[in-house]
Amino acid sequence: MDQDLVDQATRTRRAYLKGGGALLAGGLLAGCAGQNDAESSPDATETAAATDATEASTETETEAEQTGYTVSMSPAGDVTFESVPEDVMVYNLVYADAAVAFGHGDAVNSLGFDSDAGGRTLDAYYERLDGVSFDRSDLAQLNSGSGSVNIDKELVYELDSDLHLVDPALVAGFDGWDQSDVEEIREQVAPWFGNAYSRTHAQPPEPYAADYQYYTLWEIVEKVGQVFQEEDRYAALEAVHSDLLDTIQSDLPSESERPTVGVVIYMDETFYPTKINAPGFATSHIRPLGVTDAFAAGDVTFETSYDFETMLEIDPDVLLHSYGIDSYYDVASIQETLEDHPVGSELSAVQNDRVYPSGTPVQGPIMNLFQTEMTAKQLHPDQFGAWPEYTGGAYPEIPEDEQLFDRERVADIVSGN
Repeated sequence: MDQDLVDQATRTRRAYLKGGGALLAGGLLAGCAGQNDAESSPDATETAAATDATEASTETETEAEQTGYTVSMSPAGDVTFESVPEDVMVYNLVYADAAVAFGHGDAVNSLGFDSDAGGRTLDAYYERLDGVSFDRSDLAQLNSGSGSVNIDKELVYELDSDLHLVDPALVAGFDGWDQSDVEEIREQVAPWFGNAYSRTHAQPPEPYAADYQYYTLWEIVEKVGQVFQEEDRYAALEAVHSDLLDTIQSDLPSESERPTVGVVIYMDETFYPTKINAPGFATSHIRPLGVTDAFAAGDVTFETSYDFETMLEIDPDVLLHSYGIDSYYDVASIQETLEDHPVGSELSAVQNDRVYPSGTPVQGPIMNLFQTEMTAKQLHPDQFGAWPEYTGGAYPEIPEDEQLFDRERVADIVSGN
């Protein structure tokens, strides 16, 4: 076989996934072998027949690959895949969790921030699903962690991914990036496919803003399922989610009996509030509970902050602390700090022991199931069973008769059963 054929046969796996794989395996390599056998073997006729059969099979496979499939999501638009991506760049937990949910967690090659911190959060939930795990040992960290939110373009080239499961508008807004850089990566490496601004309905940068479309969490999850050609898995997982919502909605107490709830992050004697009913999927694990948002009357933005005196004026019945499940904040320690504070100790939520760890706003489908169950138990223990004491680590064990969704069913879906 001449060197040109050898060079073609050793193309990267990314090129293989883009349509060359079956041609190499069934065409170039098999054709070369067939020629050698025909020249050296007395059974040349049989060899030629076998080669013809191989070529016919290859043509069929190649036609299927050329047909491919197309998935559409703003702002990337229509993205055509010739085969299921096997090496995927991921920035946030939404897409890592979705990949795991569809049985493709091993395709993830990166996370935006510290993979240990984000990975621990996923582990906390997966601990309660037999056979479900996420290997983060070799993941690249896209963000340098040096204070600025950014991605090194050279790292994107080095990863040489089959797909960037990342919002191109998000990347275009990073320092040193613009739309031309995003297009360069799309053309030279692989497509982009992601939607980040649906989390809070924030305004994406120009030139993406005019046509940007927002989705619910489960609409995004469905599209990721289409990328991985796992439509059946999506349908099964979404059915679990629908059953969970039905269970909650059918047993909610009357509105007059529901507590006022404040969603916060606490740092350095300052509370940073989040509106529960603001657009986006960041609080999609809380909204189904139909609570009264303690911050509804305020003009809350990402820059809003409250001191202790302001929080005491608002005085929610319940405080839910975001990123509280084996993530960036030790809520048990925060609760002790509030108890020891001269003003914080007067908060109703502190006095009634109703300061709870809450979910991660950047949530994928499996996270959303657990976080919705968790919130139901924290806000309405009489209806849904009490939330157990939590001091960190894995999502706590819930007695089987108090679980609001079927763990075994979810584990089976992830495993492909």
